[in-house]
Amino acid sequence: MEEIKRKLLEILEDMHPGSDMESCRNLVSGGMLDSFDVVSLIAEMNDEFEVSVSADKIVPENFDSVDAMCRMVLELMDEET
Repeated sequence: MEEIKRKLLEILEDMHPGSDMESCRNLVSGGMLDSFDVVSLIAEMNDEFEVSVSADKIVPENFDSVDAMCRMVLELMDEET
């Protein structure tokens, strides 16, 4: 999980340099990430982790924190195997 978290933080840092994304618990609901950011994140997750994020997974709860994104990626990786 730490490797996934590290990579997600790198992606988020590229998107929003200097923002403290790691400790934030309301990235989407608090407005730090907008819909374009979420679409970009999904594309990056598809490429980096070779997972497919289905429409039912695209909810604020799965993108509101780095930990939530990590859990979602791990679940998707388990489903793919």
